[in-house]
Amino acid sequence: MSENSRPLRVAIVGAGPAGIYCADALMKSETAAERGVSIDLYERMPAPFGLIRYGVAPDHPRIKGIIKALHKVLDKPQVRLLGNIDYGTDITLADLKKHYDAVVFSTGATDDRNIELPGIDLERSYGAAEFVAWYDGHPDFPREWPLDQEKVAVLGVGNVALDVARILAKTGDELLPTEIPDNVYEGLKANKAVEVHVFGRRGPAQAKFTPLELKELDHSPNIEVVVNPEDIEYDEGSAVARRTSKITDQVATIIENYAIHEPKQGAIHKLFLHFFENPVEILGENGEVVGLRTERTELDGTGNVKGTGKTTDWELGAVYRAVGYLSDNLPEIPFDDQAGVIPNEAGRVFDEGAHLTGLYTTGWIKRGPVGLIGHTKGDANETVTCLVEDMVNDALNTPEEPGEEAIIELLESRKIPYTTWDGWYRLDEYERNLGAAEGRERKKVVERDEMLAASEPDKA
Repeated sequence: MSENSRPLRVAIVGAGPAGIYCADALMKSETAAERGVSIDLYERMPAPFGLIRYGVAPDHPRIKGIIKALHKVLDKPQVRLLGNIDYGTDITLADLKKHYDAVVFSTGATDDRNIELPGIDLERSYGAAEFVAWYDGHPDFPREWPLDQEKVAVLGVGNVALDVARILAKTGDELLPTEIPDNVYEGLKANKAVEVHVFGRRGPAQAKFTPLELKELDHSPNIEVVVNPEDIEYDEGSAVARRTSKITDQVATIIENYAIHEPKQGAIHKLFLHFFENPVEILGENGEVVGLRTERTELDGTGNVKGTGKTTDWELGAVYRAVGYLSDNLPEIPFDDQAGVIPNEAGRVFDEGAHLTGLYTTGWIKRGPVGLIGHTKGDANETVTCLVEDMVNDALNTPEEPGEEAIIELLESRKIPYTTWDGWYRLDEYERNLGAAEGRERKKVVERDEMLAASEPDKA
């Protein structure tokens, strides 16, 4: 059989939104469809959906609704899910090149970006990504989380910072109707935080929140949002930003409203949004966090800020940094440690100025962890355009064993208990049944062994 008389075989490593959107774009390509495509989506976790399952706050079912659209892609006969497979351990780059015309890496970003700040290594100084993984029931993270401090800081003014602050400020019982597992409920139920302080070094017009996320803070009857009226300040650069961006204007308006609203009756927790406070040191005693020192900043006319030299020490028992995610360095794949991405041009993986034949990337590991989930669709379209162009020009990899069953035989010969799309349906039903027994829509399973037993009982 000639190469072009069989379907194009593509492996996508990472079955989160970016990888699934890539599969969708490939199937929608008329040029690729003429030849036919056969796609295998590899996923390290036993379940698919990546960031949606393990990065979105449990009280955001609206965003989790994206899973319905992703379901439609994975239901297509041209796509096969192969979960519980760790790239670099269970399967190597050489294995993938032996079986596929092209490999697309879409492994996202799960680590916390480092921040240079004295005291960052103290006890009770945490990365937001770790906390998110805990409350989202990620099996590779500890089952318990210390929530024994009454006053807590969150560094950052993006949506992850808001998620962390909101979860810290809500009660366990408020979150019980969501899909949180038992260990998370018990942890949140014992949470002692009554004040959560979010710090940003610039002003309301520079905050990276989205309006809906910001507005949702006030929906909880247990949370009073507090903004100092002195933080409502704009310069010419800020005014331009508000005039040219509807979202920026909406965010600034919501923050203004928080600054002037009446105290909420019955709210047992306060969530403070501090602007123009630049964290300069995490204060510690006996190796543990006891406070945060910030320097007051002021606008410089362009929307940027400069320090004033005036510092404030805040009495706080824990600090969470939500200053961005960082992608993992993948085995045998070039990586830009500074930018936290795979070096690429429009999705083609490059090393020392040359495209590595048959290798592509998409999503956060392609362009960095910025933007909303839907933005990865554009990434996928760009990457797929390059991949299809290389197919037309006979510039893809030439696999030795491109047959669909060859890779399955390899996995089974290595006794890798891989999960499938049918297995996801079984796990989905299992989690929904666990939830239904408690009057909830779903209860998430944390342990890998339990996930595998529900998904692929014959392999467990």
